[in-house]
Amino acid sequence: MKQFLIFTVKTLVLLLLLSVVLDFLYTTVYLQSSNRGKIDYVYNSAARDYDVVILGSSRANNHFVAPMFAEKGFKTFNYGMSGGHLFEASLLLKLMVERKYTIKNVILETDLNLSNEKRDEGVSSRFLPFIHDSKTIRNHFSEETDFNELYYVPFYRYVAFDSKIGFRELYKTVSKEPTTNLAHLGYYPLVKKKGNMKNNLANLKPLRNKYYEEIKQLCKDNNINLIAVMTPMCTNTKGLNYFEKVQQLYPEIHNYERAVEGDQYFSSCGHLNDTGARLFTSVIIKDFFNK
Repeated sequence: MKQFLIFTVKTLVLLLLLSVVLDFLYTTVYLQSSNRGKIDYVYNSAARDYDVVILGSSRANNHFVAPMFAEKGFKTFNYGMSGGHLFEASLLLKLMVERKYTIKNVILETDLNLSNEKRDEGVSSRFLPFIHDSKTIRNHFSEETDFNELYYVPFYRYVAFDSKIGFRELYKTVSKEPTTNLAHLGYYPLVKKKGNMKNNLANLKPLRNKYYEEIKQLCKDNNINLIAVMTPMCTNTKGLNYFEKVQQLYPEIHNYERAVEGDQYFSSCGHLNDTGARLFTSVIIKDFFNK
């Protein structure tokens, strides 16, 4: 029995040491990466200057054609992230401010994402390699129910989110495998045939969202002009009065839900195709950047 206990203790100690070593190795690799995605592109960067920074979910990533701003002479990057919530948008802006980015305007897609204050597991996991290196990231995650495991248990986050930051992603990072995340100044065009052209927003309720409030305060404190907008939905959407509820709660959010109409301009009910995105972007440029 004594030998078994000794063996068990030695095994546990060995596993702990291995976890610490692997955690250090993985983190070191990610701290050297700046070309795999938008999060490491910001985290491992120095100060940048932008006329326009675009933030939000896929409804920002697929809807704002950053090269069209650039053609007008505005230095622009679309930092919208598919699946992302305001949790991630707020944290990304915090990191930009921390790195002393000079930003004149932030265009924030603020519509369906107002209905929750949760993090997106997939997108938020991309911040986790830096949680010990960054007080900003640590504080942002500090109220999450699994914070203790993520922060204090060595290598836990890499195992828990293996599909996003595990061995496969580590290998691609080491081998510097290119991605399309940073192409087209961050804009991701949708050119495939239509997906689901029906949607129901009847059960969604906009919140006085903590992370939207954080973004507003960050912009105010850093003299950034915040342009918060709602972006188009297809005509088969039920519960479109959701957008009216958003404007009642936050009158400063501009409602562009009907800026582009016609299913031929949509890839799915909530996402414009490239043609639709270009029409929408031209409206935004005309309304906010031609003055």
